[in-house]
Amino acid sequence: MAATRLGLIASVFLGLGAMVPLPAEASTLAGAYLAARQAGYQTDFSAAAEYYDRALFHDKTNPGLLEAVTAARLSLGQIDEARGPAEELAALGHRSQLAQMALLAGHARDGNYTDVISLVDEDKGVGPLVDGLLKSWALLGEGDMTSALVSFDQVAAEKGLAGFANYHKALALASVGDFEGAEALMSADGGGAALMTRRGIMSRVEVLSQLDRNDEALKLLDDSFNTRLDPGLSVMRAALVAGERLPFTYVDAPLDGMAEVFYTIAGALEGEANADYTLLYSRIADYLSPGHVDAILLTAQLLEDLEQYDLAQEAYEAVPEDHPAYHAAMLGRSDALRASGDADGAIAVLQDLVDTHGELPIVHVSLGDALRAEHRHEEAVTAYDTAIELYGEPGERQWFVFFARGIAHERMDQWPQAEADFRRALELSPDQPQVLNYLGYSLVEKQVKLDEALDMIKRAVDARPNSGYIVDSLGWVLYRLGRYEEAVEHMERAAELMPVDPVVNDHLGDVYWAVGRELEAQFQWHRALSFVDPDDPDGEADPERIRRKLEVGLDQVLEEEGAPPLRVSENGAD
Repeated sequence: MAATRLGLIASVFLGLGAMVPLPAEASTLAGAYLAARQAGYQTDFSAAAEYYDRALFHDKTNPGLLEAVTAARLSLGQIDEARGPAEELAALGHRSQLAQMALLAGHARDGNYTDVISLVDEDKGVGPLVDGLLKSWALLGEGDMTSALVSFDQVAAEKGLAGFANYHKALALASVGDFEGAEALMSADGGGAALMTRRGIMSRVEVLSQLDRNDEALKLLDDSFNTRLDPGLSVMRAALVAGERLPFTYVDAPLDGMAEVFYTIAGALEGEANADYTLLYSRIADYLSPGHVDAILLTAQLLEDLEQYDLAQEAYEAVPEDHPAYHAAMLGRSDALRASGDADGAIAVLQDLVDTHGELPIVHVSLGDALRAEHRHEEAVTAYDTAIELYGEPGERQWFVFFARGIAHERMDQWPQAEADFRRALELSPDQPQVLNYLGYSLVEKQVKLDEALDMIKRAVDARPNSGYIVDSLGWVLYRLGRYEEAVEHMERAAELMPVDPVVNDHLGDVYWAVGRELEAQFQWHRALSFVDPDDPDGEADPERIRRKLEVGLDQVLEEEGAPPLRVSENGAD
């Protein structure tokens, strides 16, 4: 279904022409249209909606403009505003999936279930899966449970749709109190893909609890999420342990079921379809079930993917502070602020979150990461310290916290603490290539434990053969060991993988010089200089040292630094 429509939104917004400059005035049809297209290229939905509205003022029955403004309004979550142009398109006899999506959502929200059924029966819907499920829920909305169940079964009979249909049929049964029927579907043949999601598992946990099967519900929860639970799961688990019967909360009414249709499809499309297409489904899910936090969080993430950071923040802020997912929303908001260039704002959000959710290790890890990105390493270490203390006995997944803290220590020239953290990370995750490479490379730079460093980096390369940084490390440790000829192949490979990295090009120049290819060495050093970022205080490539090498050669620079001269190893290859 989705594969044939992935380019729909792009074609509506962009057309086939080249990008044009945004006009200073958009008061004419042409100016407004061109401005709208420019906004469409940038997935700036707010500007696109505004300019398409202006264009429609001059050409009120243009189907292309009506469809484009419908798309923009849907993308903004302004479903009611999208219904007007969608109705115009329908009146003009113009078939548009976007318009039909808006009309179905509007009728559902208004409780006009008969109109939903009519649109589906007239083949004026979204697609086989969505239409079939919406019709099933609409039949339930009309009070016809028998026909609704038959309709769910008809969807399940379609190739590849059984998992979705049975999940929704189970939710429908649970919504009317038939928890035994719901559990029978949820447990049959492992359920479906939807039941393997966080939301699907939690809905089944509630069904089991309604059947007074808390022990099974607890086992399902623990088997699915292990013992490290977020606030929402922790509340659910505590209630189960206390013997409480959990209420069924996922679908209270047919409209909630319709919202779940759009959310389920959005979840299935995420990562498989264009973000702007998936966004339409998550927006409608939130419209049909206001406060559908999972839909809000998905919407916000999709907007981040589209680099619409202001809209993403607006979505994250819609999650109430007393909701169990509030911390996740604020972590996302912080990420959006960082991505938009507001590092201070991102850190401030995390610091506020420490005040409200300071018992969660992930909050302190995220704060540490944000501080480390701004070179505030001492503060970052403090945040990581708190996170590690909260974790108690760390598990394999906590390797990254020790790794991140080790980096902060290393940047503060606290090598003993850094090395201890890196080795602790490797105890937790022995084959983690990032740690193997970072520790191995650091040992190479300090010219200590070179044989161990070589072994670490070889293991990292085996795990990530196409990582330019790791391949560079292998070439560099071979260079440090005096195995210059061996180093050449790996350094050239690293330069292929990362052709504009100043460190890699600088290293390749040194290796070329060591094997007597001096003209090629000078060429690489010139390239390295051209790629140095003067605004990066942590940049490893030293432009002054590179210039000195170009003036007098690597041998003279090493002598001036009091470093050992170039010397070919007698050991050769392993």
